[in-house]
Amino acid sequence: MTKIRKKGKQLKKGQSSPFSDYWTNTHYLLLGFGLLIVVFGFILMTAGPYDNPTSLTLSPIVLLVAYIIIFPISIFYKRKKNKRDNVDNVSG
Repeated sequence: MTKIRKKGKQLKKGQSSPFSDYWTNTHYLLLGFGLLIVVFGFILMTAGPYDNPTSLTLSPIVLLVAYIIIFPISIFYKRKKNKRDNVDNVSG
């Protein structure tokens, strides 16, 4: 029988991944909010006839806000560190 090897590096028991704390619940909430805004923008785009002012002006603005503002914020958001966290990092 052949042995199955696990691919990739495994961390030792005392170590944790440096990326495990980056993507938090706040990031998921912002991403979900962005997805809801995108769905709302596409619903506005399909409302009424093709020359409706809502589908020609309002829906592209809503979609741009979602794609250009909300999605990047959900990716690059960092929470502020507490003073206590900074003291621990300096003394440790």
